Amino acid sequence: MRIATFNVNGIRAAQRRGFEAWLAERAPDVVALQEVRCPAAALPTGVFGDYHLAYEPGHLAGRNGVAVLTRTRPAAVRTWDGEVLMRAPDEEHLHTELSPAGTMARGLTPFASEGRYIEVDLADSPVTVASLYLPKGGLPARLQKPGGRETPDGGVKYQRKMGFLASFARQLDRSRKAAKAAGREFLLLGDLNVAHTRQDLTNWRTSNKAEGFLPEEREWFGTIVSPRTLVDVVRSVHPEADGPYSWWSWMGGAFDRDTGWRIDYHLATPGLARRAVTAGTDRPASGPERVSDHAAVVVDYAD
Repeated sequence: MRIATFNVNGIRAAQRRGFEAWLAERAPDVVALQEVRCPAAALPTGVFGDYHLAYEPGHLAGRNGVAVLTRTRPAAVRTWDGEVLMRAPDEEHLHTELSPAGTMARGLTPFASEGRYIEVDLADSPVTVASLYLPKGGLPARLQKPGGRETPDGGVKYQRKMGFLASFARQLDRSRKAAKAAGREFLLLGDLNVAHTRQDLTNWRTSNKAEGFLPEEREWFGTIVSPRTLVDVVRSVHPEADGPYSWWSWMGGAFDRDTGWRIDYHLATPGLARRAVTAGTDRPASGPERVSDHAAVVVDYAD
């Protein structure tokens, strides 16, 4: 079973850059997408090929949006705001379906309508697959300086991300345990906007004061992975490697120099993680071939 996660940085732009060719060539059985960033009515025709689409666009115009593509219609779909947009391969329109109302962890309500999370129960395999787009955040007030890359905000974005991390950890634990109770493995896919270790970014020595590699963010990441709960699948397959990176800035020749970050993950329950046969990043051969500022992270799991 081939499973991919891909932050497409806007599905309409990704289509122009070759997303459909990537999808056809790699032929995953399941694809989690982040930053689809497209109103349902404006989704490009045919962009998802012969896949069933479950899409949570959120209500922030031009931002976020998560989806899961599957070969067969999912057995169940859940989102945080209680509805999901569905389309079968032979349908020309999306329709809204109510997803089962669940209890969200305290603190997640402000994020519920932002298009950040969707999970599906696969119909042809005992696995629950989730797609997450975690807030990018910002710097704490103590590290902000006038004239920097972003206008100082007093740490508002930082505090918002840290609040999300604390709440999502509780929600993630619930989802993992619910899957186990149903006899399913659990797989969290997506852009977590955190590089966990020094192996996960090129310039780690100078990034300890950069959002995405702050000590408190890395500490949080360490609390959600363990041999008994969720396993970082790519790292388990490549324990000694730098990277493989999944994001490079469009700026400054970062891609050509392979100055990247590994912020896109497969986090799987141990039983599923042990079935990983190959794992890596679909890094294009050259900059002009890039579909997104991210690359797909693809894992083949033994049936």
